[in-house]
Amino acid sequence: MADVLSPRTPRRRLYHPPSPHSSPTSIHSSTHQLQQAKKAMPSKVAHISPQKESKAKERADLITSMENSVPEEPTSLPVAHIEVPASAENNDQAILEVDQLVEQMSKLKATPVLGIDFTQMGKRRRRASTHLVSVGGKKHSLLSDSSATNLITGECCGGGCCKLVAEEFNSGTSTPGTPGSPFPVEPIALPTNPAFASLRLTLSPLRPRNKLSGVPALPAQTKHLHAASTPHQSTCETHPPTFVTPHPPYSIFPARIHDTRALTKDGASKPTYHFDLDVTDYPDEIEGVDFRVGGAIGVLAPNYGRDVDEIFDKLQVPEADRDAPVTLETDGGRWPTIWGEDKPRSLTTTRRELLTWTVDIQSNAPKKQVLRVLAEYAHEENEKAILMYLCSRQGQAAFCELRTGPHVSLLQLLYAFPSCRPPFESLISVLPDLMPRFYSLSSDPHLSSLQNSKSTTKRRTIEVAVTLHDDDESWRGKGARRQGVGSGFLQRQAQKWLAADPSERDKIRIPMFRGLMANPLAKEFHADGPMLLIGAGVGIAPFRGFVQRRLQNANCANKVWVLQGIRDSLLDELYSGEWGVHEDKIRKVVESRVGTGRYVQEEVIAQADLVWFIINNVEGKVFVCGSSKGMGAGVENALIEVAMKKGRLSKEAAKDFWKKKKEGFQYITETW
Repeated sequence: MADVLSPRTPRRRLYHPPSPHSSPTSIHSSTHQLQQAKKAMPSKVAHISPQKESKAKERADLITSMENSVPEEPTSLPVAHIEVPASAENNDQAILEVDQLVEQMSKLKATPVLGIDFTQMGKRRRRASTHLVSVGGKKHSLLSDSSATNLITGECCGGGCCKLVAEEFNSGTSTPGTPGSPFPVEPIALPTNPAFASLRLTLSPLRPRNKLSGVPALPAQTKHLHAASTPHQSTCETHPPTFVTPHPPYSIFPARIHDTRALTKDGASKPTYHFDLDVTDYPDEIEGVDFRVGGAIGVLAPNYGRDVDEIFDKLQVPEADRDAPVTLETDGGRWPTIWGEDKPRSLTTTRRELLTWTVDIQSNAPKKQVLRVLAEYAHEENEKAILMYLCSRQGQAAFCELRTGPHVSLLQLLYAFPSCRPPFESLISVLPDLMPRFYSLSSDPHLSSLQNSKSTTKRRTIEVAVTLHDDDESWRGKGARRQGVGSGFLQRQAQKWLAADPSERDKIRIPMFRGLMANPLAKEFHADGPMLLIGAGVGIAPFRGFVQRRLQNANCANKVWVLQGIRDSLLDELYSGEWGVHEDKIRKVVESRVGTGRYVQEEVIAQADLVWFIINNVEGKVFVCGSSKGMGAGVENALIEVAMKKGRLSKEAAKDFWKKKKEGFQYITETW
């Protein structure tokens, strides 16, 4: 039914579709019929009573006033047709039809046409409830991304049609790609392989877009390879290339494994190994700098050889080219050294050396520049579209989910998007550098030197403990796990050494260098004053060296206390029986999986009197070492609770108390 407005009609933004029974005639044709009916009435109602004649006159005047209020005919608007008989044999019937017509026209006076008020065409103020999202010149199809932080700008008309489209598609009432379908093209087909499913991306239904904003440009290729004109002797299987070095004057030293053993029993959730490394021939790099209690060593671990070969296979690098000598030229930066000078370089190497020792292929979440390179060289359009979407501003939510979830390795991405085959040089130009892993010394290095000096060999050793870190990799198969770069390498070396013939063990080395001798544990350790040592898991290892050093000077009883958090003493208690003659008096073992089921932070609260006594001693120190995920934060909260209880402090005052103790080097933490 057509809408007719009067000047007094209030503005309304409602859309009233035409009646399904109306015919496509104009509003003015309906008015014309009213006029014809009015002219016909006098000849047919001569015998009408004066009362009825008066009413008829009032109706005629009303129709005339309504005619004057009808605006000019709008263009391309829904119209209605109202039929009025040209003649009526029954006068009462004619009057009834006119009454019905007047009533219909009166109702139409209060209804705008398509929400447009033709009587008031000035600038209208938008109401908050109907404020539409700003739209650009082009309308894009809206991607139905379930991510809560998905950004919508210049994409939505505000009418809710995008949600209706998604609902119709999900319910099966609409077929994409068919004539009249709300989808202009079919949704992008997602890869169906297990590696892609493991990424847990919320992208369905994903459709091609006319434009993605914020997509970074293709990163420049900063590494270049050419065929080498000189021969090259690779040491890739045993030692890093000579150009891979820490900052001068440090160098990578191939430490021989003097001894190794498993500290945990079979069935432990986190296998831990102990290493005795022979550093007798370690060079004197800096005068006066030596291995010290609480210090650490840097281990340069390579990428797993199996993963390196798989990446070569996915990139379709011929086997003959993997170990062929090449000349590497860089545009600048420290790479492929660790902490070398920032400058362009030209050196001879092999592709296998570069992928094994210089770039990290699994420890860091992928950045957009990596995804951008993969997208550029993806041969399947659906894979390219997904990767480009992850690089765009519209895909920021999905990209954040990808980075904040479980670590995604390069190999996992190559399996998830199998058509991606970027050039080797382009790929290594965007991968992060492979950095050393650091491990605290678990003994007093001076003590090991004294012990070995009594023998004829005069060997010097340092000791470290390493816990295996692994992540789920079930996309490879049920129960598959991915080992950490450093801990996985050291576990493989330990198992190789234990299984090797004694005559072959000398060839099994650990690439390491002396570093972090001034870390907090080493810097703040003193041979006197009361100490509370709090550690969980392998975090207890450096405190073993503390106790060994204190035992050389005096009895540790009533001077050193150790709180050791473990899961099960039958499986993963580290260094049991190696804490000196008063071990039972200085060490308290707290089991979280059996017995009392208490965590080490709970034991800190139980030992509130001891904690308060040590921290308020002029020379007292509290050391904490372990994982920051659960143990580090838990112990810090427990210490705050102790200060609130024993010192009668508010929570804020207790936090400030421990902050000042940390600034005064009485509260020392080393977490990772």
